[in-house]
Amino acid sequence: MKSSICFSEEKTTDGLLKMTLPLLAALVLNMAYNLVDSLWVGNLLGENAMAALTSSMPLILILTAVGMGAANGLSIPLSQAVGAKNGKKVTQLLSTSLVGVAILCIVLTAGCEASANAILNLLHTPVEIVPMAESYLKIYLLGIPSVYFYLYFTAILRSWGNSMMQAVSILFCTVLNVVLDPLMIGRFGFSGAAAATLVSQTLSALILFCYILRKKLFRFHCSAVCAEQWKQILWKALPSAVQQSIPALSTGVLTSIVSGFGISAVAAYGITGKLETILFYPAMALNMALTTIAGQCFGAGRADRAADYLKRALLYGGVLMLMLTVAVTQFAGTLSGLFLNSRPVAQIVVWYFSVIFAGYVFNTVTNCFLGVMNGMGKPGMGMALMIFYYIVIRIPLSFTLSATPLALGGVWWAVLISHAVAAGSAAVLFWILWAKQTKS
Repeated sequence: MKSSICFSEEKTTDGLLKMTLPLLAALVLNMAYNLVDSLWVGNLLGENAMAALTSSMPLILILTAVGMGAANGLSIPLSQAVGAKNGKKVTQLLSTSLVGVAILCIVLTAGCEASANAILNLLHTPVEIVPMAESYLKIYLLGIPSVYFYLYFTAILRSWGNSMMQAVSILFCTVLNVVLDPLMIGRFGFSGAAAATLVSQTLSALILFCYILRKKLFRFHCSAVCAEQWKQILWKALPSAVQQSIPALSTGVLTSIVSGFGISAVAAYGITGKLETILFYPAMALNMALTTIAGQCFGAGRADRAADYLKRALLYGGVLMLMLTVAVTQFAGTLSGLFLNSRPVAQIVVWYFSVIFAGYVFNTVTNCFLGVMNGMGKPGMGMALMIFYYIVIRIPLSFTLSATPLALGGVWWAVLISHAVAAGSAAVLFWILWAKQTKS
């Protein structure tokens, strides 16, 4: 594969597949990477350890989402500058963003290390598993700089149409984590899983850094750091970061609600979250791919090409997601048993997927529209949509329905309803923006 792609000139299907498939491969490998921790923890340490890992996840998901959103926000102006062949602006964006990433790593690592216990209590983590969850977080949080620089480097590569190296680096990281996890857990217990993750993430970031230096894609000059680019990056990155973070924040709130139904419910919810990555990652890959593709197309003045990519993404993504959803729902109970040998937990997992079934196709549709809106330079609209269907719809509905005779099932129905609302709202919002864009 070429190290860069010009999407405004590439054939639609070829361009979409060349960008999306490596991203999907990278995300699938990332899924495998995350599943490894859960598989070893559940099988070696039991239900309490699985529940502790689940309670740690909301903070980890939020931090990862902030990094992904910020990186995605950078890729919007960067891919547009690449599409416009504006070398000076590319250098300014890279130099300015590097300083921003370094500052963000320092602030978040220090702040989260100091408040880990308070965050776990805020999430209503069962008292008996707080020490385990906190010990995991204290080690994991040391890897925030590695995670953020990894995401930063992948954003740079995506802006040139190169998503293959992301897959290569995460493959190495996954294999290493598979080897290290049982060794570290055997030596240090539950905290060993976090230590294995820390080592793997750091090496993965270093691989990308070395590749970017060798390809001479990265140019840093102190004189190129400028206030104007700070404003542009923040204007794109903040909405994208919020857009990515809101689902993770919602997961934290829902984890808190689920915690009220016992440790088995928490463990089951953790397993559903792991299995859901199979169904969420194709949508995420399309979102990330379309952000870069649409960014390049709009930067080159070819809005028509962005529309072509969107149509193909909706078709291919919808078909793929339908097939994956059927498979995961059919084997949900068996898959649950891979993580934890518990019949009550498996029953909750099966129940969850039988309710939410159609939601994953809706989520794919939503992400396709969001990706193109991001590429149009309108991440704020995506942020507003996320706030609407997560904060206005999902969270209040989860509280309300869980207090009815539906009980825990009320949370599942709230999730399904919010997915449906999101897909419809994203389609309407996109066509409003598109009409304005094509008239101007």
